[in-house]
Amino acid sequence: MAEGAIFRIAGLGKSFGPNDVLRGVAMELRAGEVTVLMGANGAGKSTLVKIMSGIHQADRGVMMLADAPFLPATPAEAMRAGVVTVHQNINDGVVGALDVATNLVLDRLNDTGRGIFFNPRRVRREAADVAARMGLRLDLSADVTELPLADRQMVAIARAMAHEPKVMILDEPTSSLSANEAARLFDLIDRLRARGVAILYISHRMSDIRRLADRIFSLRDGQIVGRFEEKPLDYEGAVNAMLGRNLGRSGIASRAASRPIFSAEGLLISPAGRPFSLTLGAGEVVAVTGLVGVGKTRLAETLYGIHAPLGGTMQLDGSVYRPKAPAEAIARGVFLVAKDRAQTGIVPDFNIYENMSLPFLPRFSHFGVARRRAERAKAREQIKDLKIVCRSERDDLATLSGGNQQKVTVARWLSQPSRLLILDEPFQGVDIAARHDIAAKLRESAADRATLLFLTELDEALETADRILVMSEHTIVGEHRSAEVDMERLLADVAGRGIGDAA
Repeated sequence: MAEGAIFRIAGLGKSFGPNDVLRGVAMELRAGEVTVLMGANGAGKSTLVKIMSGIHQADRGVMMLADAPFLPATPAEAMRAGVVTVHQNINDGVVGALDVATNLVLDRLNDTGRGIFFNPRRVRREAADVAARMGLRLDLSADVTELPLADRQMVAIARAMAHEPKVMILDEPTSSLSANEAARLFDLIDRLRARGVAILYISHRMSDIRRLADRIFSLRDGQIVGRFEEKPLDYEGAVNAMLGRNLGRSGIASRAASRPIFSAEGLLISPAGRPFSLTLGAGEVVAVTGLVGVGKTRLAETLYGIHAPLGGTMQLDGSVYRPKAPAEAIARGVFLVAKDRAQTGIVPDFNIYENMSLPFLPRFSHFGVARRRAERAKAREQIKDLKIVCRSERDDLATLSGGNQQKVTVARWLSQPSRLLILDEPFQGVDIAARHDIAAKLRESAADRATLLFLTELDEALETADRILVMSEHTIVGEHRSAEVDMERLLADVAGRGIGDAA
């Protein structure tokens, strides 16, 4: 085994029918280092992780853990050997029907020597110890289903880290975390690294990669096509290797609205905020950015009828707009691509075309009879336009990668004409190429509607939007045109300067 390597993969291959998903993958993980794995959607990352964690078995090749063959038949075997995974799908890491305490110690409950009876006091005591070591500040008696997405993610990570692993695999772990929560996760990773744990970190977020990576592997079409470990790390080279081409900046030409579609005056969305005005026009793409927790999702849900505004007026196409529920918003042509795809964006048991047509079934029926041919034709059109990787529109959504599931979610709301299209973190969990596909389609189709994106990552806003609005403390505090942006002023707005007594 290579010097310092605690885990090694050589010649690993996996096929599903005629499809070769992994082809001779070779890589090693070193004790006390963070190895970043980058790959586009469909490159084989999820399959590789599932083989390492015992969900799938490889067809060929070898895996070695501490100089011994590693062939886990189940995830439990992998965990007992010291290989622990936090999957991208949060529901794979928590059990919603149980409380936080039980989730944190769930994997210990069948340990030899615990006895045959469930001891709630012991569970709570051990869970409190895990939570303290992880810096997790949650009500241990709360059901996991009651927690926000970010807290569920932290419970899944804490549960995994409680195993004292030799190898930790983290698949897009910050996709649902705030800046503060991500910083806490990074501190935990630093502690694991200092204790000699080998960490495989899968992410598309360059801010994560720059903060953590000791080395980078690029995966494309089931093969490792780039290895970057010389300092300083070549981040651009890793991205280009992952994509097989030089992507570069999108270089969008900023455009102005042709006519107003939506406007708000004196809008107040929270007691903690201040009234603000907002105008959105046809043909332009507007991004709202700001730190996590400043009110972006609250504004999106207010425009969609989930929450009523506390003050102010709204107009859509010159008429009063005050939806009492999302159904009323949809009827007026206001659509929302929700932030939490797993909970509110998709139905995993439905296939692709059923997911796409779900909110619009009356439009695909005649005297109450569904017109499946029309549903499928519309889905095929969206699959082509957004480059969704699948065999056909009949594929079950659960068979797609996370990035392609996100494309289906976006495609659903692009499949019908709208007046105001709202997208809350539409690039969450997708790779750079998929982000460009989605952004290009949004801009290409924007002529007859207003498009409003809520984004935490500034580079996503700069690459996609004509205008950038900044939120701080539930209020819009700044406006910038992407083509002529003053980054110092933009960052000052994001940081909240100019609010109250801030300098």
